[in-house]
Amino acid sequence: MSNKVPFSFIIIIGLMLFALFFGAGNLIFPPMLGQSAGTNLWWANIGFLVTGVGLPLMTVLAFGFSGKDDLLDLANRVHPVFAVVFTTILYLALGPLFVLPRSGSVSFEIGITPFLSSTPGPIPLIIFTTIFFGVTCLLALNPTKIVDIVGKILTPIKLTFIGILVLIAFINPIGAFQPPTEEYKSHIFFKGFQNGYLTMDTLAAFVFAIIIVNALKARGITTKRQIMITCSKATAIAAILLAIMYTALAYMGASSVEKLGYLDNGGKILAQVSYYYFGSYGEVLLGLMITIACLTTSVGLMTACASFFHKLFPKLPYKTIVFILSIFSTIISNVGLTRLITFSIPVLTVIYPLAIVLVILTFLHPLFRGKSEVYQGSLLLTLIVSLSEGLSIKSIDNFFSPILPMYSNGLGWILPALIGGSIGFSLSFLRNDGKSNTLISSKRLSK
Repeated sequence: MSNKVPFSFIIIIGLMLFALFFGAGNLIFPPMLGQSAGTNLWWANIGFLVTGVGLPLMTVLAFGFSGKDDLLDLANRVHPVFAVVFTTILYLALGPLFVLPRSGSVSFEIGITPFLSSTPGPIPLIIFTTIFFGVTCLLALNPTKIVDIVGKILTPIKLTFIGILVLIAFINPIGAFQPPTEEYKSHIFFKGFQNGYLTMDTLAAFVFAIIIVNALKARGITTKRQIMITCSKATAIAAILLAIMYTALAYMGASSVEKLGYLDNGGKILAQVSYYYFGSYGEVLLGLMITIACLTTSVGLMTACASFFHKLFPKLPYKTIVFILSIFSTIISNVGLTRLITFSIPVLTVIYPLAIVLVILTFLHPLFRGKSEVYQGSLLLTLIVSLSEGLSIKSIDNFFSPILPMYSNGLGWILPALIGGSIGFSLSFLRNDGKSNTLISSKRLSK
């Protein structure tokens, strides 16, 4: 094959990345950020873009840079036990426990609920989620066609729906920006930075990167250099689209407060803004937009999760796992969106810093020659701090707050990660010196 990759293929991969990332949480959180940040929107939005765009796409590049086949192989650089535990928790969080059910719940609450009575009961949600995950299951059973399905068909449709809404919001904003809420009066950038965590996209990037790299390899792009160049161009396309859409949605939320007031969540903001501009037609438009956005993410996650669990349990056929995940996601999605988000926050707080540190160490891998002690030291101290943040025990928080910079901003793990990596690097030299001394002594004795 020629070393030159057709630009049309790069565009398809870029659109695919955008479609996979731009799912349920991505539509909900930017408008809420905009309402809360108000006149401080731009600094908050920059922070959000760092974790909502920069880190996820950097993760895709890190995966290509590593040359590994999947997350399990990548995490093995730390320790085999860590690899299995971390990867399993991540796939469960992104799959049947949180993100997959959330995709179905969000689609229902925004796309279907406005057309129902005030007290519809549980039956409509059960029917909708059964259909939603039934379609997800059918598409996931043909994973080799996911590039064409997502990149060529679903993404253009979704971009059209969303583009119309955000374009109107820019041309004719609902109102002026209002003063920020109490939460966004200080540490604005860091608030936006933490808000970007809620999308779970850095975690999802470990999953989606497998789809991207496999798609490249299927095209004949196999060398590390080719993969990195192609990934860089594709992620640039996805980054531009994501940044535009996130900023537009955040702007829409910030300009809506004057006339619509502060609303409970991003879903309600989108629904009321859509109704404001288009009336009942807006509700139909928004419903289609949300359903397609969530469906693309759901198909990608279902495919990746089923592939992982099939590798972990090879005796279970891929199709059987897809059916199991679909049924389980349907059941969990019926507990309600609010509960799903509430349950996910502590888990997210614990594993997100671990994922970020793993990505950074992947890029630095050649610098410290891949010494496992560096990975272990850095991730161990990161886990201690992130676990304390996830548990949110007041006595532990009071202990760490004075001694760890930015702990109150959710970034207290940064310094421990650096210290742990440095300690691991030093220990690796001591172990190597010990081995060298043992080898020298053995040679002397043999003489």
